[in-house]
Amino acid sequence: MRTLRTTALVTAPPLLLAVAGLTHPRHLTAATADHWAELHIVLLPAFPLLVLGLLLPLWGRPGRDVEGALTVLAWAGCFCYAAYYTGLDAVAGIGAGTAAGTGVRGVVGRLFATGNDLGLTGVYALAVATLATGLVLLRRHGARVLPGVVVVLGACWSFAESHIFWPQGVLTMLGFAVGFGLLVVASRTGGVRRTRATAGSLTNS
Repeated sequence: MRTLRTTALVTAPPLLLAVAGLTHPRHLTAATADHWAELHIVLLPAFPLLVLGLLLPLWGRPGRDVEGALTVLAWAGCFCYAAYYTGLDAVAGIGAGTAAGTGVRGVVGRLFATGNDLGLTGVYALAVATLATGLVLLRRHGARVLPGVVVVLGACWSFAESHIFWPQGVLTMLGFAVGFGLLVVASRTGGVRRTRATAGSLTNS
């Protein structure tokens, strides 16, 4: 049940974003400006919550070793993603949508350019966090974590281009949901170190 609850927790944000992507306007115009801005206001808390899929499998205090350093790197990547992608949401989502609704010309393009830079920085940080998380989980649980890591990295690559726009963006969010779920399931099985230690104690007894 604990694995099921954790899986539900990490897959809820990307699934919510996938649903939101189905209603996301494909283009920002005066007609879609209000919907565009309001949707991004609603999604402000949702985008940062994607990092739950990396933080929960790493749950615990980092040690003073390689795994501890990688865990801190993963945390830093998650923080940078949450900060910078929220910037994209605010600038290219709320700001550009509001500006388009007022009819002011020349502003939306600059907001998009700034938002795109913020978003790319956030996604790159998320990819770094994914790699660091994958290395920690690989050391703890072995190769069983690799499918989840590969799927999440693929979703990061797609996320850099797609945001949550239909169809690629929606599929990207579903990819995050699948990848995070795989990581949770893999990390809930017995760790490599623990299994070896247990086997050693049984042999010596």
